[in-house]
Amino acid sequence: MYYIGVDLGGTTIKAGLLNSDYEIIKKVVIPTGAERSSEEVLRDMAMLCREIMQEHNLTEEDVHSIGIGSPGIASPIEGIIHYASNLNFNEVNVRNEIQKYINLPVYVENDANCAALAEAICGAAKGEKDVVVMTLGTGVGGGIIINGKVYSGAFCGGGEIGHHVIEMNGRPCGCGRKGCLEQYASATALINDAKAAAKANAGSSLNELVEDGNLDNMTAKIVFDAAQSGDEVATAVLDQYFRYVAHGVANIVYMLQPSTVVLGGGMSAQKENLTGPVTQYAAEEMCPGLELRNPVKAAILGNDAGIIGAALVGTTL
Repeated sequence: MYYIGVDLGGTTIKAGLLNSDYEIIKKVVIPTGAERSSEEVLRDMAMLCREIMQEHNLTEEDVHSIGIGSPGIASPIEGIIHYASNLNFNEVNVRNEIQKYINLPVYVENDANCAALAEAICGAAKGEKDVVVMTLGTGVGGGIIINGKVYSGAFCGGGEIGHHVIEMNGRPCGCGRKGCLEQYASATALINDAKAAAKANAGSSLNELVEDGNLDNMTAKIVFDAAQSGDEVATAVLDQYFRYVAHGVANIVYMLQPSTVVLGGGMSAQKENLTGPVTQYAAEEMCPGLELRNPVKAAILGNDAGIIGAALVGTTL
């Protein structure tokens, strides 16, 4: 049996064909054209799926389903994208549109939830039934997997990990609240904190490692590189960052007690350099009976997680 997964973004549509081992055997990327109507975008998506099937001589009987991961709020059971901020999608029945062109079951799910599902089924938390994935990138997102299924609440909008508050009246967040985890634990937050520290400490190697000496070129990797070379300013910035991430992890464990917490997004490239300190600090926050039973892990599926998870949504409902 084969599965088709589609990662629908504001810039590109990425579609992949998975085999029975959940391996991507074909991947195609096309521009989204987000300014277009939802009908036009979904027609292109359906045609892309048909092309992949034809290239591999597959009939509709050979494919289990098409799963689509989308930003925003989506209902997998109904096949509806309720709202996607970067697309002209508002209460769009994706299933009906796709099935105008291809006769297969169609499911939709939030893209972060898809990535979390992939890491639980065949990624860093393979074999685990209760998993939380926290993505650390431009913002902080994630997905909750309970008993092998995505949990997104009564109205499909749950799992917004980045917007639980860790500091009342703290840093303003784009969501309108203050003190959200996203403002402290994202890669963006780390970069901003490193810039401020570099400005206040002219002798820090952070100032030397940025391209052209311009702090606007600061990256998360530079902070790690500077700390690993022994720079005390970078080390202090990173240590504070690890504690923020660990605080979020500890909150998640207190609320849900998953067997495994996985850190994804761009920051996961640091692997044990990230997960080691976060595991240590999170464990220090736990109480007897709610210990951190397993170390925090780094995601391993990278940019393919969205496609893989989307393809497998229909197998978990």
